[in-house]
Amino acid sequence: MKVIKNTILIVAFLTALQGISQEILTKKEALAITLENNFGVKIANNNLEVAKNNTSIYNTGFLPTASISSGANYRNESQTINRQDGTSTTINGAVTKSYNASLNLNYTIFDGLGRKYNYQQLKETYNLTELQAKETIENTYLQLFTTYFQIARLAENTTNLSEALAISKQRLKRATYQYEYGQSTKLELLNAEVDINNDSITLINAKQQLSNAKRGLNVILGVEKEVNYDVETEVAFNKMLNFDDLHQKTIANNATLKQNEKNIAISEFNIKINKTSYLPTLGLNTSYGWNKSENPATSFLAASTSNGLNAGLSLSWNLFDGGSTKTRVANAKIALENQEILLEQQKITIGNTLKNTWENYQNQLFILQAQEKNVLTTQNNFERTQERYKLGQVTSIEFRQAQINLINSKTALNNAKFDAKLIELQLLQLSGQILNVPF
Repeated sequence: MKVIKNTILIVAFLTALQGISQEILTKKEALAITLENNFGVKIANNNLEVAKNNTSIYNTGFLPTASISSGANYRNESQTINRQDGTSTTINGAVTKSYNASLNLNYTIFDGLGRKYNYQQLKETYNLTELQAKETIENTYLQLFTTYFQIARLAENTTNLSEALAISKQRLKRATYQYEYGQSTKLELLNAEVDINNDSITLINAKQQLSNAKRGLNVILGVEKEVNYDVETEVAFNKMLNFDDLHQKTIANNATLKQNEKNIAISEFNIKINKTSYLPTLGLNTSYGWNKSENPATSFLAASTSNGLNAGLSLSWNLFDGGSTKTRVANAKIALENQEILLEQQKITIGNTLKNTWENYQNQLFILQAQEKNVLTTQNNFERTQERYKLGQVTSIEFRQAQINLINSKTALNNAKFDAKLIELQLLQLSGQILNVPF
């Protein structure tokens, strides 16, 4: 009896503790926190920024290159010169000094359209990264609300268990009075004590599961947050289209399919880029230079200085590279074909997943309606049984069974409601609409 009382006190303490300073974390607030702090979303945004930088004109090769070069040279040597008349001169420590500086500008006028195709491929790569970031956010949405609704499910189940415990407490109190006044046996009291102990343990475990789920939500939110908050438990279902409309939206908007379409476009540009090796390259080279030299006595000139502009065109054409370009083009075409095959495979796979999910959703909605009726029935049965129990017309075992049936029906209804919502979220993600619906 002492153990039972201690258990009841623990449950009462935890309930009172949770009732203190309980804040409501709404779905909108949870979503805003996640989009700002979630680690996966941050990485996706950084990757998108890298892809954006890669599409800059500074990474396309369309701009010229400019450089400055300069140098100085010192030479100290012994020299001997022989003249035509037979005389000679020897100088020890003949010093030669030279200086140079130049400004160089190089520009590729034509490279076989390689820069053009590379730039277009970079833009498609950016679009692909954008779709990957979108898919990451979609997955984060699904992960967030799956956990959020799981917390809501556990919270409502905990409430139902708390109500069941309160009923068991009343039953124990009644059984105690009846036993003390000799109106019932010791067995009735013991059964009430066992049931309230079981209900207390079940409630404690449910509260622990609820706290664990909230900590899991903190990881998705990307913040350290105390778990003494509540969540919204009401569920609003979106008006879903018929299957044909949903299928069309999936083909048009599914993130995986859109990414594969971008991979096809990138592969097409890769073929064009490799084909540019068949064409010539024309470049412009220009420089402005300054040169100065100080010569020893053996030199014809004591010093010289020159400066001026140099410019030229260079044309190169690799007429035959041993077949490497041909091989690269052939492999690029095969890679394109693989991407096209993969797209067809994904269309079939996603279409099949959509059908299965749609049927599960319809079934779950039916189950939800059936469970709502079941709760009404078990609630009515419990109330009637409770009245008869107070009048002594049913046993404690029959009363307990009615109570268990009511708890189970409420839990089943709760599970059906949130299961249907989670399946709806999967449908929204498959059809690419999960970012467009209000939460």
